[in-house]
Amino acid sequence: MYSYMKLFGCWLLLASVVPALAQSQQRREEITVDGMKRAFITYLPAQRTESMPVVISLHGGFASPKGMLRLADFRPLADKEHFILVCPASKHLWHDGANNKGIDDVKFIDQLITYVIKTYHGDASRVYVTGISNGGFMTTRLACQLHNRIAAIAIVAATLNVNEGYDLERPMPVMYIHGTADPIIPYNGGKKFGREMYSHDAIIKKWVALDDCNPGPVIIQIPDNAHDGTSVVREEYSNPKNNLKVIGYTVNNGGHTWPNGRQYLPAFIIGKTTHNLNACQVIWDFFKPYQLKTTI
Repeated sequence: MYSYMKLFGCWLLLASVVPALAQSQQRREEITVDGMKRAFITYLPAQRTESMPVVISLHGGFASPKGMLRLADFRPLADKEHFILVCPASKHLWHDGANNKGIDDVKFIDQLITYVIKTYHGDASRVYVTGISNGGFMTTRLACQLHNRIAAIAIVAATLNVNEGYDLERPMPVMYIHGTADPIIPYNGGKKFGREMYSHDAIIKKWVALDDCNPGPVIIQIPDNAHDGTSVVREEYSNPKNNLKVIGYTVNNGGHTWPNGRQYLPAFIIGKTTHNLNACQVIWDFFKPYQLKTTI
């Protein structure tokens, strides 16, 4: 009887300790940049290793980190693939234009990367950034101005602003996903919100030239297996000398949405969400082979 009770007690101890050791954590944190408190959510996977990759996920305009987690939920992948997920908060909008209005979001993300690397032992050579809409434009700006800290980027429903005081500088692996029926950020670019923006095809060609990729892409047609009225075309440009890739996904009849995410507003306002592509999965699969050769 004593042995049984002792064994039962050990089992209870293990049952209480093991889940705690294997539990993921989601934390709301702040750092101070230029005298302003800047908030972000950090998600740490259940099983952690030394020097984990870091994925920074930028929400759209007037959205929030919590909203981004609901829209583009990388957390199951973070648990499976063992990476740190960080969702920063803008001050209503990401300041991706020439006029920062006193808010330096490039500096914020730079200091945020340093914080995550030092606090959670993130791998400085494997920091990746993704974003949608205003967060997507900010992601491209970061690729221009923080290319020494970012290994790869992936953008949904956004491109690059024209003549905003920065431009592409260094070759980098990039991915752009855009819907042809996006009513907010036009697939064909042009002037909107007082700015001019590159079209999806133009930003792809701009990166292809900088990355010195073969101008002839490998094209894959993804049919409407989800029967949601959308289809997807994947174009992959590659440079075999340095393994850089530029990948463009065109979502035919897709809206201002995150592929396989939630339909956060009715389709008549933002367009359709395709379920023929899982953006979180393809973005992570694209990110994980890449790392910076030198880090700061």
